Amino acid sequence: MEIGIYTFAESGTDSITGTSISPSQRLRNLVEEIVLADQVGLDMFGLGEHHRPDYAVSSTAVALAAASTQTKNIRLSSAVTVLSSDDPIRVFQQFSTLDNLTQGRAEIMVGRGAFIESFPLFGHDLNDYDTLFAEKLQVLMAVNENEILSWPQTQHRAAVDNRGVYPRPYNGKLPIWLAVGGTPESAVRAGTLGLPLALGIIGGEPVRFKPLFDLYRKAAGQAGHDASALETSLNVHGFVAETRQKAADIYSGPHNEVMTRLGAERGWPPATRAQFDASSGPTGALFVGGPAEMTDKILAHHEIFGFTRITIQMAVGILDHKSLMSAIEILGTQVAPAVRKALG
Repeated sequence: MEIGIYTFAESGTDSITGTSISPSQRLRNLVEEIVLADQVGLDMFGLGEHHRPDYAVSSTAVALAAASTQTKNIRLSSAVTVLSSDDPIRVFQQFSTLDNLTQGRAEIMVGRGAFIESFPLFGHDLNDYDTLFAEKLQVLMAVNENEILSWPQTQHRAAVDNRGVYPRPYNGKLPIWLAVGGTPESAVRAGTLGLPLALGIIGGEPVRFKPLFDLYRKAAGQAGHDASALETSLNVHGFVAETRQKAADIYSGPHNEVMTRLGAERGWPPATRAQFDASSGPTGALFVGGPAEMTDKILAHHEIFGFTRITIQMAVGILDHKSLMSAIEILGTQVAPAVRKALG
């Protein structure tokens, strides 16, 4: 099983503490985080795309490329690329370029997007939210399979007539993951297409989401794919420190500030420390604790889901860089080896 981390590279100012970080400094910190994750043996680093003032990365391939030649083994992925509002051929070219820089370590994780700022920014109608994604995903998969692309004119893009798309990926093809939230239709789509599934969970009890994995595997089998061979990932919020108390004390403030701020936009109630502590328990959505607790929680959920990868968003909010670097080191040098040993 692979263990990785992902981030949205938050920048700006914490509305509660007043702590702030500029996009420039956050991006420089980000490169250090990716390099350290590689050095301590983590398998994957994912970077999310956003078009808001509180996030530093709108171009994931550029940011990942900044660290790519300083790393040796870690896989570099978007987490996610909002494909609905982007051009799938250009996305392929960007990540194929990254793949050549890293000699085969690039991935694309695509999704419809939980934030909608990119749609009006790039001239797309939100009424086309799902059809944009479905159509562009087909184009992305086609260009990944074929050096010379022919594509008919469709609802959302012009025809492509026998054109080469370059550069090609280092090993011929790029891994394309489909990221989903709690939507059964998205899980079925991933399974039907035979794409690896990344399931994001930020609330509730994760075990309640297991039916989505079952639905995904059933759809894959019905479409003629070997469901047992498909990769799956659990994408969660979490943090690790020397002790459970220290991890909670570091992570709860920035995490709750973000969830409260986003909640005001979406109609959620303010996040509280009591809710945070409850969600950090053995069955909760937050993977927060010391090394032993983090290891146990990963293993327990692996038993439930049978995933091949887990990625943890440890930088939620304006988190202290030194604390984050320490968490990455603990995850790579203590938690990951313990998980791998337990799984043989």
